[in-house]
Amino acid sequence: MGLLTSLLQASLSSCTPILLAALGGMFTYYANVFNIAMEGMMLIGAYFAVLGSYFFGSWVVGTLFALISGLVTALVFAFFAIYLKTDEFITGIGVNMLALGGTTYLLRNTFGVKGAFISPEIISLPRLDIPLLKDIPLLGDMFNGHPILVYIALVAAVGAEVLVFRTRFGLRLRATGEDSETTRSVGVNPEKTKLWSIILSGLFSSLAGVYLSLGYVTLFSENMSNGRGWISLAIIILVRGRPLGILGMSLIFGFFEGLGLVLQNSDIPPQFTSMIPYIATLFALYVYSKQKKKEVLNS
Repeated sequence: MGLLTSLLQASLSSCTPILLAALGGMFTYYANVFNIAMEGMMLIGAYFAVLGSYFFGSWVVGTLFALISGLVTALVFAFFAIYLKTDEFITGIGVNMLALGGTTYLLRNTFGVKGAFISPEIISLPRLDIPLLKDIPLLGDMFNGHPILVYIALVAAVGAEVLVFRTRFGLRLRATGEDSETTRSVGVNPEKTKLWSIILSGLFSSLAGVYLSLGYVTLFSENMSNGRGWISLAIIILVRGRPLGILGMSLIFGFFEGLGLVLQNSDIPPQFTSMIPYIATLFALYVYSKQKKKEVLNS
């Protein structure tokens, strides 16, 4: 039971940054914006979360710094992709490279360290103890005592389902992705809708970065997003943008990452255990491609 509890706790914790980033990418998916910049947005958010938390001694300020950085990064992406009409893929690659090089440069010049910055003065996210939940066997062990962003992410997944499929904004978002010129003919500005989708993506991705550097661990290291933005993109494609589907798939990938963490205590080399979630991603994409091929042949 102890091993199972550890695995479930690690699964929920590991899925949170992937879930947050994927929920952000969901908005651009429906707006028909090919956004691969979530990886860079997450990394920038992680850095500025540590920066604000360290210098101001507050996780709230760190989160605010990260959200501002996510907003600025999203606006840069939108400026090139929407208003200058540059290729979205190339623009996303540029943002990711800027994030990797920029955060590495800032880390070394601001804190004077290479690799990772660790300090007791970095204030981490608070962990919540839910009185009624902690007394329930297994569920209490799995869901209780996590950083606050874990619970926000779970609620946000349900809220996103309502927002996209039950509100006027969601209708305009999906209509813009289906046919932007038709939405323009009925008075909806598709560029404005796409801009909002990119902004929401930037904010959610920066929150994923906050969780990485102030919740999952309490530090910043070079390239600490470590491909999670790409996994988030894969999940969005697999479930075709459905928020509750994103939640389910994030939990599955979180399970595999948590399994890798638990297996690090065994005799298996850590290089192999760290590969587990990425192997699961490739397998899921393979299954998806086979399913799509089958649908095409049957149609």
